[in-house]
Amino acid sequence: MSDAETLFSVLRQSADGDVVSAIEALVREAPDHALARVNALDFARKRGLDEEQVIAAFLHAARLGLFEMSWNVLCPSCGGVLDANATLKSVRSAAYHCAFCAVSSEPTLDDLVEVTFMVNPRLRRIAAHDPDTLSSFEYLRQIFLSSGVDLPDDADARFQDIAFDAVELPPGDKAILSLHVPEGSLILFDPVTHATQFLNVTGEPVRERQGLTVIFNDVLAGTENVTLQPGPLRLSFENRSSKRVLPSLLRADERLHQFLDPRRPALTAKRLLTNQTFRDVYGTDTLDIEQRLKITSLTFLFTDLKESTSLYERVGDLAAYDLVRAHFQVLNGIVAAESGAVVKTIGDAVMATFPTPERAVAAAIRMREAMQRLGAERQRQDLTLKIGIHEGPCLAVVLNDRQDYFGQTVNIASRVQGLAESRSIFASGTVVDNPSTTALLKASGLVPTPQRRSVQGLSGELAVYEIP
Repeated sequence: MSDAETLFSVLRQSADGDVVSAIEALVREAPDHALARVNALDFARKRGLDEEQVIAAFLHAARLGLFEMSWNVLCPSCGGVLDANATLKSVRSAAYHCAFCAVSSEPTLDDLVEVTFMVNPRLRRIAAHDPDTLSSFEYLRQIFLSSGVDLPDDADARFQDIAFDAVELPPGDKAILSLHVPEGSLILFDPVTHATQFLNVTGEPVRERQGLTVIFNDVLAGTENVTLQPGPLRLSFENRSSKRVLPSLLRADERLHQFLDPRRPALTAKRLLTNQTFRDVYGTDTLDIEQRLKITSLTFLFTDLKESTSLYERVGDLAAYDLVRAHFQVLNGIVAAESGAVVKTIGDAVMATFPTPERAVAAAIRMREAMQRLGAERQRQDLTLKIGIHEGPCLAVVLNDRQDYFGQTVNIASRVQGLAESRSIFASGTVVDNPSTTALLKASGLVPTPQRRSVQGLSGELAVYEIP
């Protein structure tokens, strides 16, 4: 048996068999560019597979060395990869600049940091493992653009129509292009160094040859704007960087927008951090202790067993401990099934995160029903879970050697759980007002009751809903 067959055999022990077979077929049959930055969500959609099972399989595959995981910081405008990192620890919290779009943005984990998977060269060597062999278009597709940019099937031909001219320049080399520039907007862009110049061609046509010199360095300079007149142009290049550069002169018209604008869902850092398999497989090896990475929207769910102290007194330590362990197992399974992750347990309480509010509400409803069944099975009809849910911005941090979350949203979620009594679920207005949550509650036949309650640490009253 080959090494690859052995590794895939091991992968089948921890991942869904159908998903593993699909990954094997991808490695065996797909063209090189399809293995450069695998989009796990798109992979699942095209094959009709469960997203969570696909994410879990790729995570286990990366842990086994079949794939290399990459955390890519993205431009919110063009979808270009501004920085590719082997781990989230390498992502800095400061703003990144996209010279191609002339915009700067902080790397929020919701949508500006994606996670992709590249096949390990020991399993199959592809062109992206040697990026200096790639053409201008293939470098753009496989290295610069994120997996969320949905390029058309005829992308190569479309790119050739958009590219006015292009050149390949090894380190230390020079080149000259002589061309005739028409009126309109052009962008001179190198996907390797990200060097960019905007050319505004306007005014009366000229016969005299105009000149423009572009020098490429390892340090990215600011985006420059140059005004030219329609007519002949002598474009001189000098590569002073340590890399081969691939400058292209692109037509900045509707064709370029139609080429880059289509998007498809991609696996974000936020979704991965709230994935139970990721937390189980990678443990605390996620963030650096000094990192503070922003998430603009994350949903927190807190639970607590009602009157757990009296439970220990009534049934004894051994029986209570067994019951609490069983309740944790049930909750962990429900959280994972709803695309969430358990962050930590505190005594008899659970803190969990979910990528969207409706997932947390769906988990809460299932938890409540599961506790009823567990109580009946253990002949403890009074086994009651208090649940609180809140959504908002937060920071992903390391606390007590554990990947955790910090901020007012976390504090409020804990306080909302403190409002819950009996078998009711309490959720803040931002959770219940979410359209997907509204649809879920309607389909479940549940009508939330609005309230305004005082919450410790928050001035004024908080709009909350009781889900009976």
